[in-house]
Amino acid sequence: MALKGNLRDFTITQLLNLINLARKTGTLMVEGPNEKIWVSFKEGRLAYAQVGQEDNSLATILFKAKKITAGQQKAIKARAGSMSDKELGLLLINANYISQQDILNSLQAHFIGIVNRLFSWVEGFFRFENELLPPDDKITVRISLENIIIEGSRRMRELEQLKDEIPSLDMALKFSDRPGTNIRNVNLSVEEWRVVSYINPKNSMHQIARATKLNDLEIRKIVYGLIQAGLVEIVRPAGATRPAPRISPQVPVTQEKKEEQRSLINRLIRRIRSL
Repeated sequence: MALKGNLRDFTITQLLNLINLARKTGTLMVEGPNEKIWVSFKEGRLAYAQVGQEDNSLATILFKAKKITAGQQKAIKARAGSMSDKELGLLLINANYISQQDILNSLQAHFIGIVNRLFSWVEGFFRFENELLPPDDKITVRISLENIIIEGSRRMRELEQLKDEIPSLDMALKFSDRPGTNIRNVNLSVEEWRVVSYINPKNSMHQIARATKLNDLEIRKIVYGLIQAGLVEIVRPAGATRPAPRISPQVPVTQEKKEEQRSLINRLIRRIRSL
């Protein structure tokens, strides 16, 4: 029977720990609000990863890793035709176009990057299919999960800290009106410039993240940096109404309710000990 559930009940860290400790072989399929990710494992080690319908061909991965140019990528794809990734890899190595180690390093970085995206997901459904592996024509790797889990846990702590600074991505951004601030005088990365190009009180941070294909952690990190630099400010989206405050009635906690809660906690403890 396949292992399946909701990320609200079982985190990615817990899933990877289970796969690692049980030395599982198979594929973890995770469906989030905006995309799907498949991650395959062989005896508890990362073997392969794929994001939805994104181009996962070897030529594209090598181009993203800056091992080949855009022109070389186009030429390789034209020449490769229906050639599999394994056949293409051998062709490139034998032609001294690229080394075997360059190919493996590029694939490892690409697959780890996909897994790291999952750590920021708090909503979604997962399913683990035992013994299901990627097609034979794909090049797989063998990467230990321990360091991935440690790095992922660090990213989750970082996300929680950023959530304290930027609680809601439904808010919008506007450029600061403070004197002396000029976005053109600041050195920004390519991703930061992409975010800046969408800054408008009409666009929520969620919308900017979708347009720039950034996850929650990535968009929060960029926005936090822009705020700290005094370049932008968080505002309510244009046209949005301010929600009325919710007043929760004060319900007295009776002695009977306290005993009921204590009984529930004791039952949970006994259940955990019996596992």
